[in-house]
Amino acid sequence: MSLYLAIDAGGTKTQCLLADDRRVLARASTGTVKLMRISEEEATRRMEAMLEEVAAAAEVSLDRVTRTCFGLAGIASPAARAWAHQIVPALVAGDFLLCGDEEIALDAAFAGGPGILVIAGTGSNVVGRSATGALFGAGGWGPVLGDEGSGYWIGLEALRAALRAHDRSRDQDEHPDRDHPHQDLDQPRSELAGPSSCLLRAIERHWELDSLAELVAFANQRSGLRRPAPDFAALAPIVARCAQPAGDQPGDALAAQVLERAGHELAEQVALVARKMSADAAEPIGVAYTGSVLSHIAPVRAAMLARLAVSVPAVRVRDTPVDPLEGALWRARQA
Repeated sequence: MSLYLAIDAGGTKTQCLLADDRRVLARASTGTVKLMRISEEEATRRMEAMLEEVAAAAEVSLDRVTRTCFGLAGIASPAARAWAHQIVPALVAGDFLLCGDEEIALDAAFAGGPGILVIAGTGSNVVGRSATGALFGAGGWGPVLGDEGSGYWIGLEALRAALRAHDRSRDQDEHPDRDHPHQDLDQPRSELAGPSSCLLRAIERHWELDSLAELVAFANQRSGLRRPAPDFAALAPIVARCAQPAGDQPGDALAAQVLERAGHELAEQVALVARKMSADAAEPIGVAYTGSVLSHIAPVRAAMLARLAVSVPAVRVRDTPVDPLEGALWRARQA
């Protein structure tokens, strides 16, 4: 009986499974192997340990694998492709298929057919595939240049918004009689300090800092210094918790606004891809999603759906997230 290895390497974690023609035998996971985030040596160590774990759990040898499909984030990088082609075939027997992580997620949702996939985890990306097999994309330019609606974007935008709100409230406290032309006229003074203080305190606690000055210094720190660069994507769950009502207390309005903006940003990219695909679309386009943001932060997903219902009413969005590993397994079996 044939054996198939499926690997999904995203920006935050790497997952794999071993399966035969009928069922999944075992799963394993490790941290990211993305070379933009860790060294090649560390990526190799993680990959080796994960594959050893899944083989042991399935009680099979990797020498028996018929075909591997590896969905890799950042596949556009020549260094990443070269590393993948060097490491995995050296550890696993059989044929080797390398593709982007968005391609295996598309296959998980549409099994080789047309549709649009929204990826919103640490980063973000929207990719569509037409009935002719042509691919269309939007976003995915990385945390510095884009990735709107991603976990990184949510964390960074929430911190920026909280600091702006803090500045406005401090200015009001110091100069209560001054006109403030840049202040939101419909926002009462009593509410200005609330959102900033809630978010800033929550972020300070998450990063184990003791003051706003420490927070600012840490947030502006770059990698290569004594401390690593801050992980803004890890702040997305913090923002989501601040936005959620607790008992009789309403959720933080500023955090809720950032989450709503994230959903709208993702919807705009879906609309852009849908317009690119319109010439090839013979029927309404299916939309699927994956990644921690859309899978676990309901306000972002709700905002995306609400905006799409107005901007692209012809799309049909799946109710549940897709598992990219299922797409990698489908591709390994079909190849």
